[in-house]
Amino acid sequence: MIIRGRTGNNSGVVKILTGLIFLGFLFHSLGLGIRWYISGHSPMSNGYESLLCISWVTVLAGLFFSRRSSLTLAATAVLASLTLMVAHLSFMDPEITNLVPVLQSYWLTLHVSIITASYGFLGLGAILGLVNMILYALNTVKNRKHILKTVDDLSVINYRTLTLGLYFLTIGTFLGAVWANESWGRYWGWDPKETWSLISVIVYAFVIHSKNIKALSSIFVFNLLSVYAFSSVLMTYFGVNYYLSGLHSYAGGDPVPIPAFVYISVAVLVFLSFYSYSRYNRMVKALAR
Repeated sequence: MIIRGRTGNNSGVVKILTGLIFLGFLFHSLGLGIRWYISGHSPMSNGYESLLCISWVTVLAGLFFSRRSSLTLAATAVLASLTLMVAHLSFMDPEITNLVPVLQSYWLTLHVSIITASYGFLGLGAILGLVNMILYALNTVKNRKHILKTVDDLSVINYRTLTLGLYFLTIGTFLGAVWANESWGRYWGWDPKETWSLISVIVYAFVIHSKNIKALSSIFVFNLLSVYAFSSVLMTYFGVNYYLSGLHSYAGGDPVPIPAFVYISVAVLVFLSFYSYSRYNRMVKALAR
């Protein structure tokens, strides 16, 4: 409807789809609860479990913002589905195992849950930024009014989402330092996970404050940055856990080849960035006439 530049009463369909997503969320919550009960610890001890939690938080974030925009909930459903797909790739081990000694702490639930929450909100910000870039790429004279309104609404939600994600990430990193002091006798040792967590905090702090820089103050740039900033989170999660050695190696597994779809996704994203920017510039010039 947005792309065609038309409005319509589709509230019934939206309510049905929202109900289905909420039902799936309840089953997801039940599954996590059962896994917690069986294992005797929070389901956040390995890559598979953490991805389950990230997808759960992502949908929770979508439900939180769904009253303002149903498109947000739809985007989170897509992102959560992709996250669950990655969780079930061959290199992920779904087996319930005993905790290694360093994870046998209440910090596992406290620290990891907050970090996981940050990844869910920051992931939502990335997918909203991507949706806005697609809308810019598809704008025409006929649908421009509707697309601009939708982009404005989603950008407001995106800003709030990234702000919450940054808060969670900063608090989680701080608590991680406290846990590190209890476990290893130092607050900060420039371990790859610690370093990339700090980089992610700095990157998202820049994105949040980019609107105060005149050259970067446009909505398009903000949405573009929200997409590319998520690469720091992906590096913190996948890059450190699976390709770098460090004290957090227990969170991942053996190094695995980078899947071909990653390279394809990057190429598509770069193309979309340039194309949507050209369409955005054309729209700005048309509106300035």
